[in-house]
Amino acid sequence: MGGDPERECCQGSDATAVEETVPLSGDASCIAEARRRTAVFLSRIAAADSGATVSERILGLAQLVASELVTNACKYAPGPILLRLRRAETAVEVEVWDGHPDVPAAERADPHRVGRHGLEIVKAVAADLTTVPEAAGKRITARIDLRSSV
Repeated sequence: MGGDPERECCQGSDATAVEETVPLSGDASCIAEARRRTAVFLSRIAAADSGATVSERILGLAQLVASELVTNACKYAPGPILLRLRRAETAVEVEVWDGHPDVPAAERADPHRVGRHGLEIVKAVAADLTTVPEAAGKRITARIDLRSSV
């Protein structure tokens, strides 16, 4: 992956697929960077789709998902992180890779618990959430329907 990652947007094998991979440092500043890059990516795919727009709601959900997944990686898996944004058909996928092998699990809802609600939130707003363990770390992917009005 050479060059400027902001420009690393490419056509995938799916005719409607567009993706971008962003390396992040893993420090606290990368959470805001993930939100910013998600907004830039969504505006780029909207512009590429004959000037279509991505609703403010979908933009907010995608940024929320990106920041929650990156926050978890920063807290529990110190080190570099990869944020992969991908449009596939009528959805956007927000994928975060980190080097820690433990697969996270959303905790049961508990209104008295302070914090640790990130995966609960992601599961509530994403159409699909998957975690894939890898030889070095794991990938967590949330799929958000671009047509969602809920």
